[in-house]
Amino acid sequence: MTGPVQAAPQPRKRQGAARRKLLDAAARRFYADGVSATGIDTITAEAGVAKMSLYNNFSSKADLVLAYLDARHEEWLDLYRRRMESARDGRDGVLAVFDAYADHARFAYERGFRGCGLLNAAAELPAGDEGRAVVRRHKEHVEALLSAHVAQLLAGRPEEVGPVAEHLSFLLEGAMARAGLEGSAARVEHARTMASDLLERL
Repeated sequence: MTGPVQAAPQPRKRQGAARRKLLDAAARRFYADGVSATGIDTITAEAGVAKMSLYNNFSSKADLVLAYLDARHEEWLDLYRRRMESARDGRDGVLAVFDAYADHARFAYERGFRGCGLLNAAAELPAGDEGRAVVRRHKEHVEALLSAHVAQLLAGRPEEVGPVAEHLSFLLEGAMARAGLEGSAARVEHARTMASDLLERL
C-alpha cells in the first residue's frame, strides 16, 4: 500500500514570508533611522511578526544586518542590469553604473534620500565587522564593472584602464556623499554628465 500523500510544508512557507517581511522592515528602518538605533522589537513590530520569527530566520541582529546589506547590493545590481539592457558600448556601460545609482537615489524613501545605504551602515559598524567587508566587496564590484566598461573604450591602452576606473569611482562616491547630504539625486546626475565628458576625451 502506498502511504498518504503529504501536503506541502506550510510552516516553511510562512517562514519564507516572515523572512521577507523582516528584511523589508529592516531595510526601511535601517535606512531611515540607522542600524544602531533600530532594535529587534522595532523591526518585528513593523514587520507584524513575533520576535521568535526573527530568530527562526536570522541567528542574530548582526545576521539580519548582513542579509540587509546583501539585499541592498542585489537591489542595486538589478537596477544596473536593467540599465545595461539598452547599453551599446563601454561608454553606455559606464553611464549605466551612474544611472543605477541615480535610480536608487530616486526611490521613495520614508524620510528622503540619505545617501548610500551600504556606506551609511558601514559607518556604524566597528572595524573588522563582517558587514564592512560586504560593503567593501560591493564597492569593489562597482569599480570592477567600471573598469570592464572602460577597458572596452581603451583597447590597446590597458595601463590607463585602472586609473580611469578609479577616477570614475571616486567621482561617483563623492557625488553620492553630496547627494545624501542634500537629499536629492541631482549631484549624481551632475557626476554622470562629468563622467560622460571625461569619456569623450579618452
